Amino acid sequence: MSEKVMENNKVSVIGTVVSEFTFSHEVFGEGFYLVDLSVSRLSEQADIIPLMISERLIDVTKNYEGCTVEAIGQFRSYNAAQENGSTKLMLTVFARDVIFYDAERETDLNTVELNGFICKPPIYRTTPFNREITDFLLAVNRSYNKSDYIPCIAWGRNARFCGKLSVGENVKVVGRMQSRVYQKKQPDGSVLDKTAYEVSVSQIELNKPDLQKTTE
Repeated sequence: MSEKVMENNKVSVIGTVVSEFTFSHEVFGEGFYLVDLSVSRLSEQADIIPLMISERLIDVTKNYEGCTVEAIGQFRSYNAAQENGSTKLMLTVFARDVIFYDAERETDLNTVELNGFICKPPIYRTTPFNREITDFLLAVNRSYNKSDYIPCIAWGRNARFCGKLSVGENVKVVGRMQSRVYQKKQPDGSVLDKTAYEVSVSQIELNKPDLQKTTE
């Protein structure tokens, strides 16, 4: 993977493992597994972040629940087939390196840096308490002509800025990965708890095209 593509999508998270490994998929004989990481917020709440880890990085047959782990990698998306024949956008942190700590850290780490393109019209709204929010979807280039589609959410003045962005504009985003539980009503009338993942934006910058012309 080129250095430029790596710079487009960088994630660093430190938290506590809160699940066992489950098999995800295999590519060219290399197995990939999912494990959940609990990462604390300053508000003392926690985000449950799914890590995608290769069996070649660590022994996935062991149970690491309760261990403090740092994962460095990228925020990835993929379409998973559903039982009804549809697909669902799945989001994980694809770990390129994993570090274990002997003791708990006082502060967990959760940073995301993305450089991508607005691929749907941003949705600007206000809450009943007049808090401004904008949701937008960022397409981030990956190797082999692939892209990751990352949901982002901005607040306040960043929300106002993002709400005016157009499809195709290139932006840099800094924030944190967060999980959000919501309820979805099923066809039979029951309610199912679902978890959404997104980047909570703390900084955003518009990448302006280079208008300088070379002269002969």
